[in-house]
Amino acid sequence: MTSRTSPFTRLRYSAAAVLAASALVLTACNDGGNPPGNDPTSPSASESASASATSSPTPTPSAAYKPADAKGKAQNVPVPVLPEAAKAETKEGLEAFAKYWYSTLSYAYETGELTPMNQISGEGCLNCEEATKVIANWNSDGRWLEGGKVTTPAIETTFKVAPDGNYQVVVQVQQSEIRAYKSDGSRSDSVIPPSDVAQIFMAKWSLDHWQLVDVQRLNG
Repeated sequence: MTSRTSPFTRLRYSAAAVLAASALVLTACNDGGNPPGNDPTSPSASESASASATSSPTPTPSAAYKPADAKGKAQNVPVPVLPEAAKAETKEGLEAFAKYWYSTLSYAYETGELTPMNQISGEGCLNCEEATKVIANWNSDGRWLEGGKVTTPAIETTFKVAPDGNYQVVVQVQQSEIRAYKSDGSRSDSVIPPSDVAQIFMAKWSLDHWQLVDVQRLNG
């Protein structure tokens, strides 16, 4: 970071409000109050994720980006590209990787396409699994999400290995309002307000690449 004053020291976090972004706080959006990904009228989370991965069209470079709205899903969403900086085991590489991971989460919200995020997330990441279930559930059977765009205005790491063997990054995560729509075009009763929270992003360097281990809330 170039600023001498950490942006995180200027933020006041409520412990109740600081949630892992991967949890998505979308449980209330499920029809009939069923847990995320367990809607009995829809495919299982794994089936939905698989269907999403195989059926999502590849955006055309020349086509204009169109965010989701009340009429339908987002179109021609730019696919996140891993930056060269994120391919090195350096402080800058770790921060670039963390930023890239959140861009894949944002992409998943907009498109329902989970492959980019899952490819760089470890199997033990419980919040990633929850995100996968929720996003897959709300992008199956003709349903879609509007909003949920994720940005990371501040990222910091000391680039020191923690006792558990992982590197840690503190990330300011902002997410826009989320609205959910059913296949008939009707809107879900729940609206998730925009959020601005802090998270601890844990990653490890494996052979020649970074991999997310877990994401947890930063208690305040």
